[in-house]
Amino acid sequence: MWGVVRQQLLVHHAIPYTSHNSSACAIVDMTDASLLKPLINAAVEHIESLSFEGSDPGLCVACENGSALDHLIAFGQSCTAHIMSQREALQACAKVHLSAHGGTGDGIIGAAAAVGLTGYGWAGRFIEFGGLRHVPDVVRVSELGRLNILVVSIDRNAKVPGPDDVVHTKQWLRPSLLAGRAVLMTTPRGNGVWESLGEKRNKRISTEKVDSTLQSVNVRYSSFVPDDNAL
Repeated sequence: MWGVVRQQLLVHHAIPYTSHNSSACAIVDMTDASLLKPLINAAVEHIESLSFEGSDPGLCVACENGSALDHLIAFGQSCTAHIMSQREALQACAKVHLSAHGGTGDGIIGAAAAVGLTGYGWAGRFIEFGGLRHVPDVVRVSELGRLNILVVSIDRNAKVPGPDDVVHTKQWLRPSLLAGRAVLMTTPRGNGVWESLGEKRNKRISTEKVDSTLQSVNVRYSSFVPDDNAL
């Protein structure tokens, strides 16, 4: 498992969702194509055994290097701004696995969107990546680099964070998916000191809490993507 990315879809009163209408996509490095079917079977078993009662879980599985991903990317981008239908999701997934596992079946919309946006490589934020939940509040840039997290500055002066600089994560390390990799955007807070963008919502239940089995709180839109080429 390379990482898990949360994708934000359109929030609209006409769209039923568990919380904030987000989708989760797991990226899996897989060099043996014969593992695809067992992976799908394992994902189905996982979703059906752990999804919440009353939810509409869906599953989409696609390979990164397939031409079918182009349709999924376009579909995922549309889901961030428009109300999409099951029919449109099925059309976008004509050449990849897409299945509903309860409820109204609307979960296939978010599942397909999560795969498409993650395949796009320029959307979403990581909710699992290299043990990010165990990284301390203050961490050196070099340590994040060893986790394959690239630290960049969005300061107008475009200074480059040095390896011995420190980053305050506010106990909420969530790199963005940019150019197909984990990128942590920061702003300067002093000489050699940076602060990451974003922070955890102040609420009783976090929609981003993921357990060791990759079950997210918002499971209706869980997606699993086998990636036969490491990003």
